[in-house]
Amino acid sequence: MAEAALEAVRRELQEFPAAARELGVPPTVPYLDEAPTPLHFYRDWVCPSRPCIVRNALRHWPALQKWSLPYLRATVGATEVSVAVTPDGYADAVRGDRFVMPAERLLPLCGVLDVLEGRARHPGVLYVQKQCSNLLTELPQLLPDLEPHVPWASEALGKMPDAVNFWLGEAAAVTSLHKDHYENLYCVLSGEKHFLLHPPSDRPFIPYELYTPATYRLTEAGTFEVVDEEAMEKVPWIPLDPLAPDLSRYPQYRGAQALRCTVQAGEMLYLPALWFHHVQQSQGCIAVNFWYDMEYDLKYSYFQLLDTLTKASGLD
Repeated sequence: MAEAALEAVRRELQEFPAAARELGVPPTVPYLDEAPTPLHFYRDWVCPSRPCIVRNALRHWPALQKWSLPYLRATVGATEVSVAVTPDGYADAVRGDRFVMPAERLLPLCGVLDVLEGRARHPGVLYVQKQCSNLLTELPQLLPDLEPHVPWASEALGKMPDAVNFWLGEAAAVTSLHKDHYENLYCVLSGEKHFLLHPPSDRPFIPYELYTPATYRLTEAGTFEVVDEEAMEKVPWIPLDPLAPDLSRYPQYRGAQALRCTVQAGEMLYLPALWFHHVQQSQGCIAVNFWYDMEYDLKYSYFQLLDTLTKASGLD
């Protein structure tokens, strides 16, 4: 009897994503030709948790015309920034039986630009991606080139962003599949970003496992070591690579349906909170994103229930 009930729960969980997709997930990420009004944004995108790409929302930013690798070199080239360094481009990702975080180095931005432009070499893959409002704390000289927030989003969400992050890196730098508890407005100023997305309702098909946390250490010889973070608790993370999923190990992922989109210079992606995303980029892509803390409301509670049932039923 108990096993039959458990099997019924599993079946419902596996059928739920298709029903949710039919009701509220678009087959492709829609485009808006201009910035929405706060009411339009909240009603049509935030409330139903639907991503969209907004064109022409950044055209009044000087950064859209000015930001290039030569401009960054001339303006902030001598400024030291936090740089994530990894052997293979994957920061904060599962490697073997560890969740491995990047080595972090303080480098003058001109040193990063030298690597991006092929003028110099550096061990591993470089990515300026420190997600702690690094635009404000490390590169404040660039702030006059853009707005400090997205006014129509701030009005719709009733708050200012928790963080404004600056992103610059090599094409080999990849963001592994994960989710964030933020409403994310991701703005590309130069180059392009490639997103693979899953709605929160795909959670029954997306595996999580617990991993010992570790950090890459860059040695004097330019090689990488993996050092365990013994004081930290185990980290739940997604071991699956959606670009080359191991379906023999994670067969349930066959039921998931990814949305793919490319965000080009001058475009802004609205990525709703709790959406799973995997990100790639063109060489030297420059981007800024605004993180607004999500509302911990009924949508959050529903996702927590879905997450708990997925784990308890053994689908993970």
